Amino acid sequence: MTKSATVRARIEPDLKEKAESIFERLGLSTTQAITLFYRQVDVHNGLPFDIVIPNETTWKTFEDTDADRNLIVCEDVKDMFDQLGI
Repeated sequence: MTKSATVRARIEPDLKEKAESIFERLGLSTTQAITLFYRQVDVHNGLPFDIVIPNETTWKTFEDTDADRNLIVCEDVKDMFDQLGI
Protein backbone atom coordinates (compact mmCIF):
# COMPACT_ATOMS: atom_id res chain seq x y z
CA MET A 1 0.00 0.00 0.00
CA THR A 2 1.32 3.46 -0.91
CA LYS A 3 1.98 5.84 1.93
CA SER A 4 0.47 9.21 1.15
CA ALA A 5 -1.22 10.43 4.36
CA THR A 6 0.50 12.68 6.88
CA VAL A 7 0.00 12.83 10.64
CA ARG A 8 1.02 15.99 12.50
CA ALA A 9 0.86 16.56 16.23
CA ARG A 10 2.37 18.94 18.75
CA ILE A 11 3.72 17.31 21.89
CA GLU A 12 6.02 18.26 24.74
CA PRO A 13 9.66 18.12 23.59
CA ASP A 14 10.74 16.10 26.64
CA LEU A 15 8.04 13.48 26.03
CA LYS A 16 9.04 13.27 22.34
CA GLU A 17 12.70 12.78 23.26
CA LYS A 18 11.95 10.08 25.84
CA ALA A 19 9.60 8.18 23.51
CA GLU A 20 11.99 8.35 20.56
CA SER A 21 14.80 7.05 22.77
CA ILE A 22 12.65 4.02 23.59
CA PHE A 23 11.70 3.55 19.93
CA GLU A 24 15.41 3.57 19.05
CA ARG A 25 16.16 0.90 21.67
CA LEU A 26 13.35 -1.18 20.15
CA GLY A 27 14.76 -0.70 16.64
CA LEU A 28 11.78 1.39 15.51
CA SER A 29 11.59 4.72 13.77
CA THR A 30 8.98 7.19 14.96
CA THR A 31 7.00 6.52 11.78
CA GLN A 32 7.08 2.77 12.42
CA ALA A 33 5.97 3.27 16.03
CA ILE A 34 3.05 5.49 14.99
CA THR A 35 2.08 3.00 12.27
CA LEU A 36 2.21 0.18 14.82
CA PHE A 37 -0.07 2.17 17.14
CA TYR A 38 -2.54 2.89 14.32
CA ARG A 39 -2.57 -0.79 13.28
CA GLN A 40 -3.31 -1.83 16.85
CA VAL A 41 -6.17 0.70 17.03
CA ASP A 42 -7.55 -0.87 13.85
CA VAL A 43 -7.17 -4.45 15.16
CA HIS A 44 -8.77 -3.61 18.52
CA ASN A 45 -11.39 -1.33 17.00
CA GLY A 46 -10.38 1.18 19.67
CA LEU A 47 -7.41 2.02 21.81
CA PRO A 48 -5.12 -1.00 22.35
CA PHE A 49 -5.03 -0.41 26.12
CA ASP A 50 -7.48 0.40 28.88
CA ILE A 51 -8.14 4.03 29.73
CA VAL A 52 -9.60 4.54 33.17
CA ILE A 53 -10.28 7.50 35.40
CA PRO A 54 -8.38 7.01 38.66
CA ASN A 55 -10.59 6.65 41.72
CA GLU A 56 -10.23 8.78 44.86
CA THR A 57 -7.83 6.33 46.53
CA THR A 58 -5.56 6.30 43.49
CA TRP A 59 -5.51 10.12 43.29
CA LYS A 60 -4.64 10.32 47.00
CA THR A 61 -1.85 7.79 46.46
CA PHE A 62 -0.49 9.86 43.54
CA GLU A 63 -0.56 13.00 45.69
CA ASP A 64 1.09 11.26 48.66
CA THR A 65 3.79 9.75 46.46
CA ASP A 66 4.54 13.11 44.81
CA ALA A 67 4.82 14.68 48.27
CA ASP A 68 6.93 11.80 49.69
CA ARG A 69 4.19 11.03 52.25
CA ASN A 70 3.05 7.66 53.57
CA LEU A 71 5.77 5.78 51.73
CA ILE A 72 6.97 2.36 52.80
CA VAL A 73 10.61 1.90 51.90
CA CYS A 74 12.05 -1.60 51.54
CA GLU A 75 15.72 -2.48 51.66
CA ASP A 76 15.33 -5.33 49.20
CA VAL A 77 12.83 -7.87 47.88
CA LYS A 78 12.99 -9.99 51.04
CA ASP A 79 12.26 -6.95 53.19
CA MET A 80 9.31 -6.08 50.94
CA PHE A 81 7.83 -9.58 51.27
CA ASP A 82 8.43 -9.51 55.03
CA GLN A 83 6.61 -6.18 55.33
CA LEU A 84 3.75 -7.58 53.24
CA GLY A 85 3.62 -10.69 55.41
CA ILE A 86 4.21 -12.98 52.47
